[in-house]
Amino acid sequence: MTSPSVFVAGPASWNSIVVLDRLPEPVPHMQFAEESWETVGGTSAGKALSLTALGRATVLYALAGDDEPGRRVCDALAGAGVQAVWGRSATTERHLNLMTRAGERVSLYLATPSTDAVDLDPALLDAMRTADAIVMDLAAESLRLLPTAQASGRPIWVDVHDYDGEAAFHVPFLSAADVVFCSADRLADPVGFLRTCVSRGAALAVCTLGADGAVAVDAEGATHRVAAVAVDVVDTNGAGDAFFAGVLDARLSGLSLPRALEAGARSASEALRTRHLHPLLDPVLG
Repeated sequence: MTSPSVFVAGPASWNSIVVLDRLPEPVPHMQFAEESWETVGGTSAGKALSLTALGRATVLYALAGDDEPGRRVCDALAGAGVQAVWGRSATTERHLNLMTRAGERVSLYLATPSTDAVDLDPALLDAMRTADAIVMDLAAESLRLLPTAQASGRPIWVDVHDYDGEAAFHVPFLSAADVVFCSADRLADPVGFLRTCVSRGAALAVCTLGADGAVAVDAEGATHRVAAVAVDVVDTNGAGDAFFAGVLDARLSGLSLPRALEAGARSASEALRTRHLHPLLDPVLG
């Protein structure tokens, strides 16, 4: 295994994407899909793809089953140049994402991974200890790794996505985080939440705002904003992960926070141009 600059732990999945003119109402009815396709999903896969495209040495650790979806995910990421270590699972994570052109999404989990909690490969532990940063994405396996990540002494970046400020599962990740990312989807006061993260010990907290860009609060409590890059949007899946990756890569390169946020916006625009998580997958999956 090549020694990584970034170690990413969390979900990789095989997804079915269905584009609708509107999200379904909760009543019996029929709708026609405007478009549909299958592709790699998972927030950690998205981050690893964008970091790889940026030239950042990255190792992805995720679970996959010995099944057809698992082979598709592993082969696609390998074809895109992502260095991955796969933990064994009874089944591969699969989603059905119902989307609109505006980026609205309902994700149906068709299968979730499981593990027998075997001891981690020593090479993985070494990768965590020597990485410049560790990304812990929301997943049961990542939760199991959190104590090891904390013991490594390396900076821990977490992404709590559409956290509502109350869900208990997210709390250990937030407590361990040196840097917190989230989306504004379920937060009444995004900047207030970011300030809370910083007051509890995070050095940086960032919230993505969709088409309105992103806002960040630094360790001194200063607020920074960045606009989204104008782009013809093909699909919004993976844009938040690409933004995260762009900011992480830029900060590891020594860029200031304003420039790192701009790098994140540029990285997100690349994900928005493709129906896959990143253009690296275009020649692999078509």
